[in-house]
Amino acid sequence: MTRRVQARVSGRVQGVGFRYYASHVAGQFGVAGTVRNTADGGVEAVAEGDEAVLHEFLAALRRGPHAAEVTEVATAWAEPSGEFSGFTVIG
Repeated sequence: MTRRVQARVSGRVQGVGFRYYASHVAGQFGVAGTVRNTADGGVEAVAEGDEAVLHEFLAALRRGPHAAEVTEVATAWAEPSGEFSGFTVIG
């Protein structure tokens, strides 16, 4: 079943290549969406794809790239909008 998830990632996640890590992982899993830094020092990813694959994507976000220290990944699930044709790093 196709779903949409919004993930807010907290911790040391800016300045460590997190957005590009998320984009790479999204490509590996075949999910579409966006990732961007947030003003509060976090990262926000919105992804659409098969629900089981999105759970794997979220697990990868919880690990993060080598230099990151992820303390929390808050998620909100929704129905997919179909607005994404690939995965884009914003900013």
